[in-house]
Amino acid sequence: MEHFYLIANPSKSGAEQVAGQVAGYLRAHGATCQGSIQEKRGEGAAYGYTDEKQVPPKTQCVITLGGDGTLIQAARDLVKLQLPMIGINMGNLGYLTQIAREEAIGPMLDALLADNFRLEKRMMLSGRVAPWGKGFEGAEKGCPGPGAKEGIALNDIILTRKDVMQVLKFQVYVNGELLNEYMADGMIVATPTGSTAYNLSAGGPIVTPEAKLIILTPICAHSLNSRSIVLSHKDRIGIRVLENVGQKQMAVFDGDQAVDLGGCEMLEIRESCRYTTLIKLNDIPFLENLRNKLARV
Repeated sequence: MEHFYLIANPSKSGAEQVAGQVAGYLRAHGATCQGSIQEKRGEGAAYGYTDEKQVPPKTQCVITLGGDGTLIQAARDLVKLQLPMIGINMGNLGYLTQIAREEAIGPMLDALLADNFRLEKRMMLSGRVAPWGKGFEGAEKGCPGPGAKEGIALNDIILTRKDVMQVLKFQVYVNGELLNEYMADGMIVATPTGSTAYNLSAGGPIVTPEAKLIILTPICAHSLNSRSIVLSHKDRIGIRVLENVGQKQMAVFDGDQAVDLGGCEMLEIRESCRYTTLIKLNDIPFLENLRNKLARV
């Protein structure tokens, strides 16, 4: 690789300083390197933190400096570019980022410059809020369109309450067939990548990230038999909120983008036609990496 783009999260201590070191190292070895600082955009903006129009067309690799959240935000903002990504962890656990800030950055950059790595594709979810009964018409192959009530997620799409602390009552459909009716604080619809995020905290299963499937995990369900359900990546999920007097609910994409969900609407989720490509530098097995990360908690 010769052309790189850096994205730094200014809220992480030392991120901008490390960005300068990375850019200097790459340029000293004959590569090009441009970048930007993540900045939360206002409502109605075409992107959340990083403008894809600022990324040079010849870019071959995106390097993020922050935590998993920084990489996820970049993956969503730049999803149309489908560029390989790698993260330097300036945060805590860092399931997705490749190296920590205390580790040597030089060997990582040398590997990128020498094309000594492998690529790993991660599935994403496409979701939208639509009138009850409309289905996925117009959402061809799960690709998000220009509508304001839809989004894409690498980790998860979550149905949750918006204001008051009241239980939600909702129905879950799979491929148009009723699966179950729930009374719970919400529902997590996660990818294998997101299985170690909120899904894990809610008692859901951990899944190897290369798998292609969808995980449904209720949040604090008011039932003794409400457990996680693992579905095929080809399945289409619909969540219909029932009458919740005085209650408001919303769909949240990767813990960042929130879309209001009314009582006469359905949250529809399916596999996206787009994906995130992560750069892997080492051959550490997933279970070993998981064991190391969980040991820090």
